[in-house]
Amino acid sequence: MEKLIIILLLAFSLHAVPLEIDTSALQHDCLACHQEQQIPSELVYKRYLLKYSTAARIEKAMFHYLKHPRQEHSIMPSQFFLKFPMKTPILLDDTTLHNRIRAYIDRFDLKKKLILEQ
Repeated sequence: MEKLIIILLLAFSLHAVPLEIDTSALQHDCLACHQEQQIPSELVYKRYLLKYSTAARIEKAMFHYLKHPRQEHSIMPSQFFLKFPMKTPILLDDTTLHNRIRAYIDRFDLKKKLILEQ
């Protein structure tokens, strides 16, 4: 019974702040470029997850990289930049960029792929 109450409280707290996810804008602003250059977004997300471990830390790191792209801020190995050019700074305003990053994280979140058995 205690586990059920904790799970319900956790579920309600996760939905307390509505997150508006515009997948069409995400597709246009982010994923189209990844697909064109054949950069697998799932693998990029997994690299961020391995290095930063939480959505909040991933969002902060992505935001910093997209505003100030430099190789030392990237999660990609140095060999990556032999094949792909360095990203140019994002010109989106901070709020829009944070929303796109949250949408990206939400789209590739591995927790959605977990199946919990009761």
